[in-house]
Amino acid sequence: MTIKDITNYIEELAPLSYAEDFDNVGLLVGNYNANVSGVLVTLDTLEETVEEAIAKNCNLIVSFHPIIFSGLKKLNGNSYVERAVLKAIKNDIAIYATHTALDNSKNGVSAKMCEVLGLKNTEILIPKKGIIKKLTTFVPNENAIALRDSLFKSGAGNIGNYDLCSFNINGEGTFRGNENSNPVLGEKGKLHTEKETQISVIFESKNEANILKSLHKNHPYEEVPYEIFTTENIHQNVGMGMIGELSTEMNEKDFLVYLKKTMKTDCIRHSALINKKIKKVAVLGGSGSFAISNAKKAKADAYVSADFKYHEFFKAENSLLLADIGHYESEQFTKNLLVDYLTKKFTNFAVVLSEKSTNPIYYI
Repeated sequence: MTIKDITNYIEELAPLSYAEDFDNVGLLVGNYNANVSGVLVTLDTLEETVEEAIAKNCNLIVSFHPIIFSGLKKLNGNSYVERAVLKAIKNDIAIYATHTALDNSKNGVSAKMCEVLGLKNTEILIPKKGIIKKLTTFVPNENAIALRDSLFKSGAGNIGNYDLCSFNINGEGTFRGNENSNPVLGEKGKLHTEKETQISVIFESKNEANILKSLHKNHPYEEVPYEIFTTENIHQNVGMGMIGELSTEMNEKDFLVYLKKTMKTDCIRHSALINKKIKKVAVLGGSGSFAISNAKKAKADAYVSADFKYHEFFKAENSLLLADIGHYESEQFTKNLLVDYLTKKFTNFAVVLSEKSTNPIYYI
């Protein structure tokens, strides 16, 4: 079993194309072709995390946060990042990070928060743009059905709750091959007119390579005509945060007590109590102040996230309860999510949950 086998499976849950542009996800240290002796799953990769991997005979660390976030210009051990990377390289430990790819997954970080809190009827809070693309190609009429079916099988034509979606227009195409061409239809050096079907399908960006491979394999022309562009459509099953409902509504104080106990946090910073019943709850793991307006727009009674600044609590504006439970605390169950996911697939080597708490914040 190679590292690539493991990461391919992880990317079924959290495709790297889901990650935000600012992020650094994927295999950060190591070789995809290396064999795996064991996997250590952690929230952060620190020097002590690498030491734990060594002690437990794990040569692959699957980390939520990327230890290398911005570029490294030197590797001389002068920072905690450099020390962790150096130790990993010295001991042939690979490091893979999922971060915002898993944040944007329907079954990722926020979904795990919903599960822990017992939220039902969950939906994505901020559906993601920029990952739905459109392919348009032109093919002889007699080949249209077969080509369209091949595109569907490779992942094209899915829109929300629908599949096998396409738009087709019949028309005429013209072309002339030069002396180096080998035309399937017509003769080189002569203008040819062909009855063609224009086929348009949309697809998730994660499927682009498979779709193009299918297009070139099944299209009859020597030169395959096609165009691809990114649409402005949102993906209702991909995006940041989630919103759902408690099975029973609570008053604000009871909800905060329940939240503190369930999310295993020592401290909750919250906005002013407004004597509102809590039923509809929005969540987002990690730094989530940017989504306060989305939670309000979705008519959440409470929004649970982390890293709110002083003035951001004013944004509650007596319309919802803001609850900052801490960055680590909001993401802590992500390790369990990944261990459970990997264990179901891989049983011929150890998948280990890190015992180290990497929370850099303490309370007194």
